[in-house]
Amino acid sequence: MSFQKRSILESDHKVLKDIYVDAIESISSNDYTYEQIQAWASKSYLPGLLDKCLTQGKGWASLEKGEIVAFAMRYPSNRLALLYCRGIAKKKGHATGLLRKIEEEASQDGEKYLVTEASFLSQPLLSKMGWHILFQEEILIAGIPFKRHRMKKILFEVCSSDYHQ
Repeated sequence: MSFQKRSILESDHKVLKDIYVDAIESISSNDYTYEQIQAWASKSYLPGLLDKCLTQGKGWASLEKGEIVAFAMRYPSNRLALLYCRGIAKKKGHATGLLRKIEEEASQDGEKYLVTEASFLSQPLLSKMGWHILFQEEILIAGIPFKRHRMKKILFEVCSSDYHQ
């Protein structure tokens, strides 16, 4: 299914923070503990934590019935920094469409690859879209341990046929 997408505007920042929290709070307790979910969601309320990415990054919003339900951001330009979808809009193709748009835009901007830190929830989608796991790491958010994957995707490769002899 294809959804309307548009560039993120400064006036969207409050809605994007709400989507960030909603996406995390709608995670199944089978995937993360209550403490992990609360610690992760609380990051949006800390002053400045998401603001730099939102104000200095490049991003896209996916809309359903005219409302933003998902978004993706690059910051810096070769890093997928945020990819979040409201709980009610999950598994409908928003994240896939946004990821394609982010990759396309990064390639047009001259980026040769993208990197990211992927949760266990986003890793399967990224892998399906051609991203590769570099390594798994453990981090602390508000003192709570989390495991995640560092991932990378090559956006374009120079083929030997592109060289003129």
